[in-house]
Amino acid sequence: MGDDMPAGRPAIPRELERQVLVEAGHRCAIPTCRQVPVELAHIDPWSKVQEHTFGNIIALCPTCHTRFDRGEIDRKAMLQYKANLGLLNSRYGDLERRVLTVFAEHPEAGSIDLPGGLSVLLSYLLQDGLLVRAPRPGGGISIMGIEQVVRYALTDRGREFVAKWRGAEPLA
Repeated sequence: MGDDMPAGRPAIPRELERQVLVEAGHRCAIPTCRQVPVELAHIDPWSKVQEHTFGNIIALCPTCHTRFDRGEIDRKAMLQYKANLGLLNSRYGDLERRVLTVFAEHPEAGSIDLPGGLSVLLSYLLQDGLLVRAPRPGGGISIMGIEQVVRYALTDRGREFVAKWRGAEPLA
């Protein structure tokens, strides 16, 4: 994805580029970053593998890409970020991943208030025991039986999950 492609190295095929960008939500794959714009990076260097494959390419912001190239982020961590993306994308929906991202970016947060009626969109986080519905001080307002604001709290299991995700540790 850059103009600084080494001579003789073929461009990453557009379909492969699209797949990698979609996997990361067009954001940096590192959960504590998630910045835009992004570049595509080879986890194992092109000079070593001489091919473009989905499992070896990850979306990174320019800063994280530079940090990875300098060795400030190691290959093992990058492989785990890639593997964790696959697990998160196969198990959790967009809203669930966004909720996890909020907790990854704000590890001190214990809960999040969301509009009522979203529990079905958070069902896998709830089923997996990462989130629970939590009482709100003073109760809440319901209209036609639907709470207008619902508080969801991160469980101990959820905190451990987010910490592993942030730390590039296996989630499964």
